Amino acid sequence: MKWPQKKLGQVADFLLGKMLDEKKNKGEFRPYLANVNVRWGSFELGSLREMRFELHEHERYGLQFDDIVMCEGGEPGRCAIWKNQVPGMMFQKALHRIRPKAEMDVRFLYYSFLNRGKNGGFDQYCTGSTIKHLPRQNLAMVEVDVPPLTIQKQIASILSTYDDLIENNTRRIEILEEMARRLYEEWFVQFRFPGHEGVEFKESELGLIPDGWRIAPIKETYYDLFDGPHATPKKCVSGPVFLGIKNIKVEGGLDLAATQHISDDDFPKWTKRVTPQEGDIVFSYEATLNRYAIIPKSFNGCLGRRLALIRPKSSFRSFLYLHFFSSDWREVVARNTLSGATVDRIPLSGFPDFPLLLPSEVIARKFEAASSPILKLIERLTAKSVNLRAQRDLLLPKLISGEIDVSDIPMPT
Repeated sequence: MKWPQKKLGQVADFLLGKMLDEKKNKGEFRPYLANVNVRWGSFELGSLREMRFELHEHERYGLQFDDIVMCEGGEPGRCAIWKNQVPGMMFQKALHRIRPKAEMDVRFLYYSFLNRGKNGGFDQYCTGSTIKHLPRQNLAMVEVDVPPLTIQKQIASILSTYDDLIENNTRRIEILEEMARRLYEEWFVQFRFPGHEGVEFKESELGLIPDGWRIAPIKETYYDLFDGPHATPKKCVSGPVFLGIKNIKVEGGLDLAATQHISDDDFPKWTKRVTPQEGDIVFSYEATLNRYAIIPKSFNGCLGRRLALIRPKSSFRSFLYLHFFSSDWREVVARNTLSGATVDRIPLSGFPDFPLLLPSEVIARKFEAASSPILKLIERLTAKSVNLRAQRDLLLPKLISGEIDVSDIPMPT
């Protein structure tokens, strides 16, 4: 079925956010969203910044429930629906705020953008050869399908069912990640591991540590360290994943919602040095984006630029992965970071000798037994979300275009 189309300027109001200017901005500090905080369908709220907003700017640059927030640059068109996750949120000039009019369902409009974004449909409206931008006047010209409102709501309801399940998995993952980190702190920061009551402590450069523990180079916890390629291959729509820094979440773990791919023919060339295996720990050695994730069983792909991985010894895998999020490790990284012409980086040549407090292997094995089930459950929930997202993406173009008739499908109560 062919839906009628209208230009976005006819069915929605939109506005660019406030220019960031520390010298000119006045008023009280308030949190704001920047380009980096917006993902497809979600927001990264762990690294919010603040700037000054005057009272009369609160309404103009403030976000309301069900506003669509869209990137103007970087990956123009990338967007998500704001659900008042943080009260009083503002937005910066790198973002468009889109408010659909009465004839458009906000969720249907978001899924229209998602479908367009997955097929490069914003490219024709973008300016710039190296860094793309989607100016307001061009955004107004984007054509969107406008089926009857009841049909829009039915389509959005079907697609949002998948996203609701993904969001539920995401919340469960966050709880499990917090459990794993608290367990690490209990054992290796507060030294309340099983049997600690009968263990003597000894002096070290870090203060009192349990007898049998020692300060050792990190290389004692893994077998190999591999660097990723220093070039970027030709991208494909499908095929093995070409893992990027943005695919590693700040809080740990992989986010494969938006991935780049390489062809099956090119894959052997890009895995000549190493093919990521289940249990490997991949990390970015760009200092400002230093992130870590464990490679899951289902992963099929290769490392991207500025990524490396280590193949940990099985008894130290969980300990090592969770240690990377500790303040002690962050301090080690900060002390050893090298300034570069473009980015500061962690020197991989010196990485093997970075120090850490190494527990006895007996304790490491016990911790692996206690924490591994939590990390495995996180992996399974992540895999479920990947499958749900794939199913949604198969339905997405067929529903948005009207290829699948939903008129006889009852709305869920």
